[in-house]
Amino acid sequence: MSHYLAVLKMYAVFNGRCRRKTFWLFLLFSTLISLACSAVDELLGLNVFRDQGLLSLIYSVAVLIPSVAVGVRRLHDLDRSGWWLLIMLIPLLGTLLLLIYFCLRGTVGPNRFGPDPLEVSFLSQ
Repeated sequence: MSHYLAVLKMYAVFNGRCRRKTFWLFLLFSTLISLACSAVDELLGLNVFRDQGLLSLIYSVAVLIPSVAVGVRRLHDLDRSGWWLLIMLIPLLGTLLLLIYFCLRGTVGPNRFGPDPLEVSFLSQ
């Protein structure tokens, strides 16, 4: 949970690097919270749109910027520009390529985006 909170504390920080563990734990907790919001929306009948409930919509908007920021920092750990996130606009192939990138180990030692996050505390990424 501390990794999730660390990402939220760095709400709109697009510079630096993010290690795999922080990225994947943020994604896991974000997905679980989103599922919980959807369940509450369904139970209380808070559907704003056909498939989107009010709580789910609020949560999605709230974590949009941190999600993009942590994705950019994860790409920086691989010594790639954050603009690589736009490759997901290519249907299927782009998303698959990003998934592969996000699973790869980051650059060992410092790179042009900062020091190795494995060498420093995950809270100071």
